Amino acid sequence: MAASHGSAPISRRNCEAPAPERRPRTAVYGRRRGGRLRPARRALLETLLPRLAVRLPEAGRIADPRAALGFPPGAPLWLEIGFGGGEHTAWQAAQNPEAAIIACDAWIGGAARLLAAVESEDLRNVRIFPDDARPLAAALPDACLARVFALFPDPWPKTRHWKRRLIRPEFLDDLARAMADGGELRLATDHPGYRRWMLARLLVHPAFAWTARAPEDWRRRPPDWPATRYERKALAAGRDCVYLSFRRRPRPAP
Repeated sequence: MAASHGSAPISRRNCEAPAPERRPRTAVYGRRRGGRLRPARRALLETLLPRLAVRLPEAGRIADPRAALGFPPGAPLWLEIGFGGGEHTAWQAAQNPEAAIIACDAWIGGAARLLAAVESEDLRNVRIFPDDARPLAAALPDACLARVFALFPDPWPKTRHWKRRLIRPEFLDDLARAMADGGELRLATDHPGYRRWMLARLLVHPAFAWTARAPEDWRRRPPDWPATRYERKALAAGRDCVYLSFRRRPRPAP
Protein backbone atom coordinates (compact mmCIF):
# COMPACT_ATOMS: atom_id res chain seq x y z
CA MET A 1 0.00 0.00 0.00
CA ALA A 2 1.24 3.47 -0.78
CA ALA A 3 -0.42 6.81 -0.19
CA SER A 4 0.70 10.37 0.15
CA HIS A 5 1.17 12.04 3.52
CA GLY A 6 2.60 15.51 3.18
CA SER A 7 5.81 15.23 1.19
CA ALA A 8 6.61 11.65 2.16
CA PRO A 9 4.43 8.66 1.23
CA ILE A 10 3.64 5.78 3.54
CA SER A 11 4.39 2.38 2.15
CA ARG A 12 5.69 -0.91 3.45
CA ARG A 13 8.93 -0.25 1.60
CA ASN A 14 9.35 3.35 2.75
CA CYS A 15 10.15 2.71 6.39
CA GLU A 16 13.45 2.98 8.20
CA ALA A 17 15.01 -0.46 8.41
CA PRO A 18 15.37 -1.29 12.09
CA ALA A 19 18.97 -1.76 13.10
CA PRO A 20 19.88 -4.11 15.95
CA GLU A 21 18.94 -2.42 19.20
CA ARG A 22 20.16 -3.01 22.69
CA ARG A 23 17.62 -3.48 25.43
CA PRO A 24 17.80 -0.23 27.41
CA ARG A 25 17.66 -0.03 31.14
CA THR A 26 14.15 0.77 32.34
CA ALA A 27 14.16 4.47 33.02
CA VAL A 28 11.61 7.25 32.99
CA TYR A 29 12.22 9.98 30.43
CA GLY A 30 10.30 13.22 30.20
CA ARG A 31 8.69 15.23 32.90
CA ARG A 32 7.26 13.92 36.15
CA ARG A 33 6.17 17.28 37.52
CA GLY A 34 5.03 20.49 35.88
CA GLY A 35 3.53 23.63 37.32
CA ARG A 36 2.02 24.07 40.71
CA LEU A 37 -1.21 22.12 41.20
CA ARG A 38 -4.42 23.58 42.52
CA PRO A 39 -5.28 22.49 46.09
CA ALA A 40 -8.24 20.38 44.93
CA ARG A 41 -6.05 18.39 42.55
CA ARG A 42 -3.30 17.97 45.12
CA ALA A 43 -5.95 16.56 47.42
CA LEU A 44 -6.98 14.02 44.77
CA LEU A 45 -3.39 12.80 44.56
CA GLU A 46 -3.44 12.23 48.31
CA THR A 47 -6.89 10.69 48.63
CA LEU A 48 -8.12 9.16 45.34
CA LEU A 49 -4.87 8.09 43.68
CA PRO A 50 -3.93 5.61 46.44
CA ARG A 51 -7.29 3.88 45.93
CA LEU A 52 -6.88 3.65 42.14
CA ALA A 53 -3.12 3.12 41.83
CA VAL A 54 -1.78 -0.05 40.22
CA ARG A 55 1.08 -1.62 42.16
CA LEU A 56 3.58 -4.05 40.72
CA PRO A 57 4.33 -7.31 42.49
CA GLU A 58 7.75 -7.56 44.09
CA ALA A 59 8.66 -10.36 41.71
CA GLY A 60 7.00 -12.14 38.83
CA ARG A 61 3.78 -11.24 37.08
CA ILE A 62 0.36 -10.11 38.18
CA ALA A 63 -1.58 -13.36 38.22
CA ASP A 64 -5.05 -11.84 37.76
CA PRO A 65 -5.09 -8.07 37.09
CA ARG A 66 -8.87 -7.87 37.07
CA ALA A 67 -9.20 -9.37 40.51
CA ALA A 68 -6.22 -7.41 41.82
CA LEU A 69 -7.70 -4.11 40.61
CA GLY A 70 -11.32 -4.77 41.52
CA PHE A 71 -12.61 -5.24 37.98
CA PRO A 72 -15.31 -7.76 36.98
CA PRO A 73 -13.85 -11.14 35.91
CA GLY A 74 -14.93 -10.90 32.27
CA ALA A 75 -14.20 -7.21 31.68
CA PRO A 76 -12.11 -6.45 28.56
CA LEU A 77 -8.78 -5.13 29.83
CA TRP A 78 -7.40 -2.05 28.06
CA LEU A 79 -4.07 -0.30 28.54
CA GLU A 80 -3.32 3.33 27.71
CA ILE A 81 0.35 4.29 27.64
CA GLY A 82 1.12 7.96 28.18
CA PHE A 83 -2.36 9.37 28.84
CA GLY A 84 -1.14 12.99 29.07
CA GLY A 85 -4.02 15.13 30.33
CA GLY A 86 -6.28 12.09 30.57
CA GLU A 87 -8.98 13.27 28.15
CA HIS A 88 -8.72 10.19 25.92
CA THR A 89 -8.79 7.80 28.88
CA ALA A 90 -11.80 9.57 30.40
CA TRP A 91 -13.71 9.55 27.09
CA GLN A 92 -13.04 5.85 26.49
CA ALA A 93 -14.02 4.99 30.06
CA ALA A 94 -17.30 6.91 29.78
CA GLN A 95 -18.14 5.46 26.36
CA ASN A 96 -17.13 1.91 27.27
CA PRO A 97 -18.19 1.28 30.87
CA GLU A 98 -17.78 -2.46 30.38
CA ALA A 99 -14.03 -2.04 29.73
CA ALA A 100 -11.44 -2.08 32.50
CA ILE A 101 -8.83 0.57 31.70
CA ILE A 102 -5.31 0.87 33.12
CA ALA A 103 -3.81 4.28 32.31
CA CYS A 104 -0.04 4.84 32.56
CA ASP A 105 1.85 8.11 32.75
CA ALA A 106 4.65 9.36 34.97
CA TRP A 107 3.49 13.00 34.76
CA ILE A 108 1.86 13.81 38.09
CA GLY A 109 -0.02 16.79 36.67
CA GLY A 110 -1.67 14.51 34.13
CA ALA A 111 -2.62 12.05 36.85
CA ALA A 112 -4.25 14.87 38.79
CA ARG A 113 -6.27 15.88 35.71
CA LEU A 114 -7.40 12.34 35.06
CA LEU A 115 -8.36 11.91 38.71
CA ALA A 116 -10.47 15.06 38.48
CA ALA A 117 -12.32 13.57 35.49
CA VAL A 118 -12.74 10.23 37.26
CA GLU A 119 -14.31 11.99 40.23
CA SER A 120 -16.51 14.43 38.32
CA GLU A 121 -17.79 11.83 35.83
CA ASP A 122 -17.94 8.94 38.33
CA LEU A 123 -15.72 6.73 36.17
CA ARG A 124 -15.41 3.47 38.05
CA ASN A 125 -13.53 1.54 35.39
CA VAL A 126 -10.20 3.43 35.47
CA ARG A 127 -7.04 2.53 37.36
CA ILE A 128 -3.79 4.50 37.18
CA PHE A 129 -0.17 3.42 37.02
CA PRO A 130 1.70 6.69 37.66
CA ASP A 131 5.00 5.56 36.20
CA ASP A 132 6.71 4.20 33.09
CA ALA A 133 4.54 1.62 31.30
CA ARG A 134 7.30 -0.82 30.44
CA PRO A 135 7.62 -2.61 33.81
CA LEU A 136 3.84 -2.88 33.99
CA ALA A 137 3.65 -4.44 30.51
CA ALA A 138 6.32 -6.93 31.54
CA ALA A 139 4.34 -7.82 34.70
CA LEU A 140 0.98 -8.44 33.00
CA PRO A 141 -0.01 -12.06 32.33
CA ASP A 142 -0.13 -13.59 28.89
CA ALA A 143 -3.00 -12.73 26.51
CA CYS A 144 -4.85 -10.45 28.94
CA LEU A 145 -5.09 -7.17 26.98
CA ALA A 146 -7.88 -6.57 24.48
CA ARG A 147 -6.74 -3.09 23.44
CA VAL A 148 -3.62 -0.94 23.85
CA PHE A 149 -3.28 2.79 23.13
CA ALA A 150 -0.01 4.71 22.70
CA LEU A 151 -1.10 8.07 21.31
CA PHE A 152 1.50 10.66 20.39
CA PRO A 153 4.40 9.24 22.41
CA ASP A 154 7.43 11.49 22.62
CA PRO A 155 9.32 11.11 19.30
CA TRP A 156 12.69 12.00 20.86
CA PRO A 157 13.82 13.48 17.51
CA LYS A 158 17.54 13.76 18.28
CA THR A 159 19.50 10.70 17.21
CA ARG A 160 21.23 10.37 20.56
CA HIS A 161 17.82 10.10 22.23
CA TRP A 162 16.36 7.39 19.99
CA LYS A 163 17.12 4.83 22.68
CA ARG A 164 14.38 6.50 24.72
CA ARG A 165 11.63 5.83 22.19
CA LEU A 166 8.80 3.67 23.44
CA ILE A 167 8.23 1.66 20.26
CA ARG A 168 11.16 -0.72 20.26
CA PRO A 169 11.31 -4.45 19.49
CA GLU A 170 11.66 -5.54 23.11
CA PHE A 171 8.64 -3.49 24.18
CA LEU A 172 6.60 -4.80 21.26
CA ASP A 173 7.55 -8.31 22.39
CA ASP A 174 6.11 -7.57 25.84
CA LEU A 175 2.92 -6.17 24.31
CA ALA A 176 2.60 -9.14 21.95
CA ARG A 177 2.85 -11.54 24.88
CA ALA A 178 0.35 -9.59 27.01
CA MET A 179 -2.20 -8.97 24.22
CA ALA A 180 -4.97 -11.41 23.44
CA ASP A 181 -5.30 -12.81 19.93
CA GLY A 182 -7.22 -10.27 17.85
CA GLY A 183 -6.41 -7.47 20.29
CA GLU A 184 -5.91 -3.99 18.86
CA LEU A 185 -2.86 -1.75 19.20
CA ARG A 186 -3.54 1.92 18.38
CA LEU A 187 -0.73 4.38 17.74
CA ALA A 188 -0.65 8.01 16.66
CA THR A 189 2.10 10.50 15.87
CA ASP A 190 2.62 13.83 14.16
CA HIS A 191 6.37 13.27 13.67
CA PRO A 192 7.33 11.87 10.21
CA GLY A 193 10.55 10.30 11.46
CA TYR A 194 8.83 8.51 14.30
CA ARG A 195 6.04 7.40 11.97
CA ARG A 196 8.63 5.65 9.79
CA TRP A 197 10.36 4.27 12.90
CA MET A 198 7.13 2.77 14.27
CA LEU A 199 6.07 1.26 10.97
CA ALA A 200 9.50 -0.23 10.34
CA ARG A 201 9.41 -2.09 13.64
CA LEU A 202 5.77 -3.13 13.58
CA LEU A 203 5.64 -4.29 9.98
CA VAL A 204 8.41 -6.82 10.60
CA HIS A 205 7.10 -7.99 13.97
CA PRO A 206 5.49 -11.42 13.53
CA ALA A 207 2.75 -10.79 16.11
CA PHE A 208 1.22 -7.65 14.56
CA ALA A 209 -0.75 -7.04 11.36
CA TRP A 210 -1.44 -3.52 10.05
CA THR A 211 -5.17 -3.14 9.44
CA ALA A 212 -4.97 -0.25 6.93
CA ARG A 213 -6.37 -0.97 3.48
CA ALA A 214 -6.59 2.58 2.12
CA PRO A 215 -5.03 5.98 2.88
CA GLU A 216 -8.09 7.16 4.83
CA ASP A 217 -7.52 4.32 7.30
CA TRP A 218 -4.44 6.05 8.66
CA ARG A 219 -5.13 9.67 7.67
CA ARG A 220 -8.45 10.00 9.45
CA ARG A 221 -9.06 9.40 13.13
CA PRO A 222 -11.85 6.81 13.69
CA PRO A 223 -15.07 8.02 15.34
CA ASP A 224 -14.37 6.01 18.51
CA TRP A 225 -11.00 7.74 18.92
CA PRO A 226 -11.48 11.23 20.41
CA ALA A 227 -9.11 14.10 19.76
CA THR A 228 -6.54 14.82 22.43
CA ARG A 229 -5.03 18.10 23.53
CA TYR A 230 -1.73 17.18 21.90
CA GLU A 231 -3.39 16.30 18.59
CA ARG A 232 -5.21 19.63 18.45
CA LYS A 233 -1.93 21.41 19.18
CA ALA A 234 -0.19 19.52 16.36
CA LEU A 235 -2.93 20.27 13.84
CA ALA A 236 -3.00 23.95 14.83
CA ALA A 237 0.74 24.07 14.14
CA GLY A 238 0.16 22.64 10.64
CA ARG A 239 1.54 19.17 11.34
CA ASP A 240 -0.14 16.12 9.82
CA CYS A 241 -1.14 13.29 12.13
CA VAL A 242 -1.30 9.59 11.37
CA TYR A 243 -3.50 7.08 13.17
CA LEU A 244 -2.22 3.51 13.04
CA SER A 245 -4.08 0.38 14.04
CA PHE A 246 -2.55 -3.09 14.35
CA ARG A 247 -4.13 -6.42 15.26
CA ARG A 248 -2.49 -9.08 17.39
CA ARG A 249 -2.18 -12.09 15.08
CA PRO A 250 -3.51 -15.43 16.34
CA ARG A 251 -0.95 -17.52 18.15
CA PRO A 252 0.12 -20.74 16.49
CA ALA A 253 -1.78 -23.80 17.63
CA PRO A 254 0.19 -25.83 20.19
